[in-house]
Amino acid sequence: MVISIIGGTGLIGTACAKQLVRTGHTVIVLSRNPGRAANIPDGAELRKWFGSEPAANVPVMEDSDAVVNLAGASIMKRWTSSNKEKIRLSRVRTGRILTESISLAENKPELLVQGSAFGYYGPGEETADERSGPGEDFLARVCVEWENSTRAVEDMGVRRVIIRTGIVLSNAGGAFPLMKLPFRFFAGGVLGSGKQILSWIDLEDEAAAIRFLIENEKAAGTFNLTSPEPVTNKQFSHLLGKAMGRPSFLRIPGLLIRLVMGEMSSVILKGRAVHPSRLKELGFDFRFPGISKALDNLLKEDQEGEKTSPSAGKSCI
Repeated sequence: MVISIIGGTGLIGTACAKQLVRTGHTVIVLSRNPGRAANIPDGAELRKWFGSEPAANVPVMEDSDAVVNLAGASIMKRWTSSNKEKIRLSRVRTGRILTESISLAENKPELLVQGSAFGYYGPGEETADERSGPGEDFLARVCVEWENSTRAVEDMGVRRVIIRTGIVLSNAGGAFPLMKLPFRFFAGGVLGSGKQILSWIDLEDEAAAIRFLIENEKAAGTFNLTSPEPVTNKQFSHLLGKAMGRPSFLRIPGLLIRLVMGEMSSVILKGRAVHPSRLKELGFDFRFPGISKALDNLLKEDQEGEKTSPSAGKSCI
């Protein structure tokens, strides 16, 4: 298949592109600034994405069997009014331009994989699956609008898959390098109450699940891309400290986190157990269903990377 990825230079997009190329697919990475694009896998083609000119995107839409839309500004910044609008528009505007680009194409892609996040469900104590309704906080509202931005392609005969992704664990970027940093300096521990649930997924499983949904013609609708075994922040901190050989007895008060990070602190201090029910029903096999094995593998990769790095001898691990 010929698969185009919007947001293909980000953490998930890069891993997805590498896996798709490795398994024999033709991959087109779309970037608004191809001249500055990095992390393009060997074997992938780089093309320009026109963020305000739908007609200019028609050729690549007609060349594609499937399109994966992962575009979106990072949420890991203080949520000022300006930043919140950037977070929202970076997702919704891209979805709308993509929808219009597909509508203008005579030969349309067969499939659209629409990015979203487990934040759709909002924080809560009950486990959520794909049948659960949306939350009412900022991220939930963004996710609803994000998903709806490409809904119209279904009326054009395009199979649409929505992926609600959990916290992606990877040494290459995202939240995990920040999570393990305090432990390197013997300052790791529980954040806030420690009771908040972490719905996570290993980056390798994330990329594999996207490929699985692309290749499985029965896949349509919403899928949670989260591990079947979520953990509390306290459990995660204990297991990470154990895997790194570091203590995990410190506790950072929630009040301090809220003072430093403002409204965005809700991402850290609140959680929700999200289960990948539909992904499991289709028979997807997680390589890392449990957090202990995932952490051991990530830290092993980290140590092996440091051994081959010129600065390996300066590592704190």
